[in-house]
Amino acid sequence: MSAEPKRPSLEALGEEILRQTAACGPGKSICPSEVARALMPDPQWRSLMTPVRHAALKLQKEGRIEILRKGKPVPAEEVRGVIRLRAAGAA
Repeated sequence: MSAEPKRPSLEALGEEILRQTAACGPGKSICPSEVARALMPDPQWRSLMTPVRHAALKLQKEGRIEILRKGKPVPAEEVRGVIRLRAAGAA
């Protein structure tokens, strides 16, 4: 019987967000599910979606990433629904 994969910390999620947003290049964005899929196998990655969003909000408040909705940066209090992430200042 195999053990359930260890859930990554908020810090590890933040590091993966920063790694992926830097790797995708200036002006490009990533889907939060890409971060979850990179850190957990299918189908367990879905359980990381809320923690990934929390990590993204933390990074946004620190000024390290932008959270996009319909292609435009949105403030933390307006983050809902489908979002994308990109490196800060990458517009």
